[in-house]
Amino acid sequence: MIPVFRASDVERAVSPHEAYDAVRAAFEAHARGTWSMPSKTYVTNYPAGDFRAMPAIGDGHAVLKWVTSFPGNPPKGLPTVTGLVLLSDAEEGTLLALFDAAAVTALRTAAAGVLAADTLCRSEASSYAVIGAGINGAETARMLVAHGVVPLIWDLDEGRRRFVAERIGAQEATSAAEALASEVVVTVTPGAAVLYPEGSLEPGQHVSLMGADGPGKAEVAIAELSRAHLFCDDWEQASHGGELAAGVAAGVVTQDTVTELGAVLIGEADGRRSAGDVTLFDSTGLAIQDLAIAKAAFTKASALELQQIEL
Repeated sequence: MIPVFRASDVERAVSPHEAYDAVRAAFEAHARGTWSMPSKTYVTNYPAGDFRAMPAIGDGHAVLKWVTSFPGNPPKGLPTVTGLVLLSDAEEGTLLALFDAAAVTALRTAAAGVLAADTLCRSEASSYAVIGAGINGAETARMLVAHGVVPLIWDLDEGRRRFVAERIGAQEATSAAEALASEVVVTVTPGAAVLYPEGSLEPGQHVSLMGADGPGKAEVAIAELSRAHLFCDDWEQASHGGELAAGVAAGVVTQDTVTELGAVLIGEADGRRSAGDVTLFDSTGLAIQDLAIAKAAFTKASALELQQIEL
């Protein structure tokens, strides 16, 4: 029998702190070469959306995530992200568990965005904001609150941003401008509109850009990329399908101007260079992060009353 982790089961199994620690360890393992993953494969049906296949292996387990991104779904009453995460034993190849992909994605997206912010922001930073109050944005705000930060929340949907702020103990921003001017910002939008136009980033600001995870998406103007100290989760993915891709195509971003976050975490590369540095982190979402969350959740399987299926 194979245990099935529904969305609520994933949330019960893995706390924000556990997700943060697991994702940090995954970044470090990948940077050291002990965890590996091929680049994600996109099966596209643009402009509607895309399907993504994301495998990874490490520390005795392998994972495959089959997940969608259909940004136009919410007005139809449908989720943007759906899919499954499959966790297998890497020694015997046996399937161990199934997970709701949206819940795993929300936890690892939040962990990566907050981890990057902690690693790259100014030590004296005191104002935080999350832009976007969908499932991933809400989880990001929840993770910040769990780490002792009360962020501003902004979303174009007034009811949604108010609901999220009240539910998790955050503060509703009075305007997009107020939230975007915070010292530390995590943007978790569909990436359909630029949030930071040319000249808008402030000295010392850090922004974790989580929304532009596919072709044609952007949360910051290309001109701002040349002003900032750039970081990413994985250069291969980011240079082809992330926030940095447009900068690469325009010739303003090259591999030697971008640092992978994992290299900073294990001490092989520098992070922020000065208090006035503008730092940008481009997150495209890595299968190693999904593996980290799935492994953490699976350790709690026996303690949870999970649905079981027979294949």
